[in-house]
Amino acid sequence: MNIPQRRIRSTNQPQTLHHDAIREGRAAVMPGNWERHDPFLSMMNDRFKPGAFGPHPHRGFETITYVINGDLAHEDSKGGSGILHAGDVQWMTAGEGVIHNESPVHDSGVHVLQLWLNLPAEHKLTPFRYQDLRSGSVPRFQTAEGASVKVFAGEAGGVSGAAQTFSPVTFLEISLPAGAAFSHRLNADDNGFLYVLSGEGRFGAEQSVGKQDDTLWLEHIAGSASDITIAADSDLKVLLLAGQPLREAVAAYGPFVMNTREQLAEAFAAYQSGAFGQIT
Repeated sequence: MNIPQRRIRSTNQPQTLHHDAIREGRAAVMPGNWERHDPFLSMMNDRFKPGAFGPHPHRGFETITYVINGDLAHEDSKGGSGILHAGDVQWMTAGEGVIHNESPVHDSGVHVLQLWLNLPAEHKLTPFRYQDLRSGSVPRFQTAEGASVKVFAGEAGGVSGAAQTFSPVTFLEISLPAGAAFSHRLNADDNGFLYVLSGEGRFGAEQSVGKQDDTLWLEHIAGSASDITIAADSDLKVLLLAGQPLREAVAAYGPFVMNTREQLAEAFAAYQSGAFGQIT
């Protein structure tokens, strides 16, 4: 069977959207390109210190927070709280609505990636949920070529991911020593990207070069499974995110992502009425 090999369709470095004494916020995936990036909404590369954020609401999507360095405390209006450490992922389903807050444990700050993942229309108002995926307990596997792969969501190498998802999504953390290679089979019609956490490598059928902080968007192949190949020129750590496009209308404003303007108005009204609760 001849399996198509994915190419890299575009590569970009994060774009700085916010910079001051306590926060540098860079967009690794820019918001607003709903159809092109479907089902992914945005991804921020954030370095911040205490006081950068306060309590804020969300409705209609999921936040996936990957801690690169530091310790991150969180709390919410549903009574939840905890601390995330380097390598941990928090998969938060805002769904029907929540108020939450995130703050570094230490004055030195924290470095995170936060991905916003759209929810299908039928699950926009699903009950709020946390999934804290601890680095040390996430399912993983190693290959004979030296790749070490954590499976946060989806399936790879015969291993099923830790996260429960509302639509087919793959989230892998792939670590390769210099000179090693790794290939992953993507589902038919998957849309997605690679994000280079550290190192440098070559990606896809045309061996496109990617370096630290690059976002590399995968060519879209409809109708059949396909492979994406990664080759490490130095020690390399990369995230692979892929998912089935929802192909639904997106109406987004600030912390709410719905399907229509009327639903956005309902979200603001619910928040202002106190329906999301409060952090105590």
